[in-house]
Amino acid sequence: MKIFYGVQGTGNGHITRARVMAKELHAAGIDVTFQFSGRPADKYFDMEIFNGYQLRTGMTFNTEKGQVNYLKTARDANPITFIKDVKSLDLSGYDLVISDFEPVTAWAAKNRKIPVLGIGHQYAFNHNIPRKGSDPIADQVIKYFAPADVGIGLHWHHFGQPILPPIIDTPETPKSIIKNKIIVYLPFEDPNEVVRLLSPFKNFQFHVYSPEVVPSQFDHITCNPLSRDGFQKDLYDCAGIINNAGFELASESLQMGKKILAKPLHAQMEQISNAAALQQLGYGHVMNDLDAAVIEHWLHDNHAVHITYPNIAKTLVQWIQDGMPKMDADFIEDVWDSVEVLQIKQ
Repeated sequence: MKIFYGVQGTGNGHITRARVMAKELHAAGIDVTFQFSGRPADKYFDMEIFNGYQLRTGMTFNTEKGQVNYLKTARDANPITFIKDVKSLDLSGYDLVISDFEPVTAWAAKNRKIPVLGIGHQYAFNHNIPRKGSDPIADQVIKYFAPADVGIGLHWHHFGQPILPPIIDTPETPKSIIKNKIIVYLPFEDPNEVVRLLSPFKNFQFHVYSPEVVPSQFDHITCNPLSRDGFQKDLYDCAGIINNAGFELASESLQMGKKILAKPLHAQMEQISNAAALQQLGYGHVMNDLDAAVIEHWLHDNHAVHITYPNIAKTLVQWIQDGMPKMDADFIEDVWDSVEVLQIKQ
């Protein structure tokens, strides 16, 4: 079997999910070609598992000071390049095309009348799940950015809908944690502002990861470049994480029993909805703006949620190999029956 798999490269959540899928696809002996778009070529890192992946310009959203800037997004969009990429993408010889919200792959397949399987968090928004911060632009983005004929939506809870749990690595549960160790990943915020915000909390050790590393003059704040291995090592034994309300990192944190403080990206429906879902489910705390008072309260709250999710990547690969039969209510229920949610004190 031969698969062409397009992945949105904006942020790291889609790529993290693709790493997990790549491992299971390779283990099943499936020949897969990955394509990434949405960020400059030199900004990708730790990509060895993708074995000679392709890159396209694609489309992405510009952010500034913690919110989506639609004017800059429109200004920097390059529709001519996008159309050329769509027309030039060769999908011949592939048995299946998959898109994780990657527009070049999705539209190239659509133009050639090739069915597309969409796998990702965004496809969950085609169902009745917590949704906030929506507007006409957001609705059109979800519908047309990377259209799929069959969409497999992913979320932390089923909300009574035909969606699946997150695709994440299923690491060993940490045997112990460092109670004052906090990971901070706020890539859409000004890192200097983040450091200033954390500076008063000297009883905690903050490990800040950001695309642009700034110097820290504080002993309790360490600033790190983006690194998959380094980040995972710090995540393993930390007590909690402060992050933008991206889906994949929150999923990993829940899987490892870390407490979560999410700051959603303004004017970004998906992140605002994720924050609403975290609050509704009782899985995390939310701050709408960078707020020292909220951070202080959260730092001293020892409650966390530990969720054991099954290996959804393996489930999906087997489902693909079985010919992608319709996922009926029994299939969905069997998957969610294996999810265990524990309330814990750190």
